[in-house]
Amino acid sequence: MKNLDTLDHIAIQVNNIEKSLSWYIDNFSCEEIYSDETWAFIKFKNVKLALVSNNQHPNHFAILNNKVDNKGSSVKHRDGSSSVYIKDIDGNYIELICYNNK
Repeated sequence: MKNLDTLDHIAIQVNNIEKSLSWYIDNFSCEEIYSDETWAFIKFKNVKLALVSNNQHPNHFAILNNKVDNKGSSVKHRDGSSSVYIKDIDGNYIELICYNNK
């Protein structure tokens, strides 16, 4: 059987991080992982959702990838992860992400 890649999260742009976070928590069975004034991270049973401001991140989905550093100029994040954005053939953003602390 083929070893499939793992979808880590989906990121959507919102107008107000705090209001959107409250809306998702109030309307769905999910948990807040992290939030600040620029983004929030929510955990569902099968995937995480990032609420982002449009001046910080594009709409995208993220795939776990242990070879992020070989894919271009990766960015180190405060949680110990590294990532790089690529685009598919239609211009959609994909974040390749590796959690180095795991």
